[in-house]
Amino acid sequence: MSIIIKSEREIAAMRKAGRIVATVLEILKTKVRPGMKTRELDVIAAEEMTRLGAKPSFKGYRGFPASLCVSINDEIVHGIPGERVVNDGDIVSLDLGAVFDGFQGDAAITVALGNASQQAKELVATARGALGAGIDAARPGNRLGDISAAIQHYAESREYSVVREYTGHGIGRSMHESPQIPNFGHPGEGPLLRKGMTLALEPMLNIGDWHTRLGADKWVVLTGDGSLSAHFEHTIVITSGTPEVLTAL
Repeated sequence: MSIIIKSEREIAAMRKAGRIVATVLEILKTKVRPGMKTRELDVIAAEEMTRLGAKPSFKGYRGFPASLCVSINDEIVHGIPGERVVNDGDIVSLDLGAVFDGFQGDAAITVALGNASQQAKELVATARGALGAGIDAARPGNRLGDISAAIQHYAESREYSVVREYTGHGIGRSMHESPQIPNFGHPGEGPLLRKGMTLALEPMLNIGDWHTRLGADKWVVLTGDGSLSAHFEHTIVITSGTPEVLTAL
């Protein structure tokens, strides 16, 4: 498995791309509200990325028709924005990628709207915490399996399942580079983590079973049993100590 080690110049470019992603997601977080259509969020994302000098990573990727993925409730990832109306109590996952100066940033958040249930809020909080656990394990000298195992342990110790068919990934000039980063695994296994590796960690947690199904549009991925799902993602770089989160403000 060939994992690209980035130079300081490349990491600086990714830092700019990541900050744009973080900025736009923060704007979307303040804008999403009950009663709006998901395509409105896509318009905001596209306009803000253009304003900040970036291009959307997702639009046109393997035919994907939008700049933003919007996945609601039992939708895990890859939801296509359209005429669907966001309702009070929904949990809404927003996944965004941007290209700046030839380099990629990729991140996702899940937002619980209005009168979301306590169960939904706890799922969202746990998915966010699982991402944090994975980031904490991303240190030089550890192995890729340490990241995967940390995410899995955090989620399963709180009685949530982790999606297994979809993973995190390396990132740089391309949105998807080696390696794949499962959200489950065994500590001490896999490639050695080295300074300069840039990775997109993205735990996807379900209240119910971890199995998935593909929607009728052949894009959106849903939970197999109809249970709620939450998704968080950050692009990080391995440093000599604590990893740097490139998609944080």
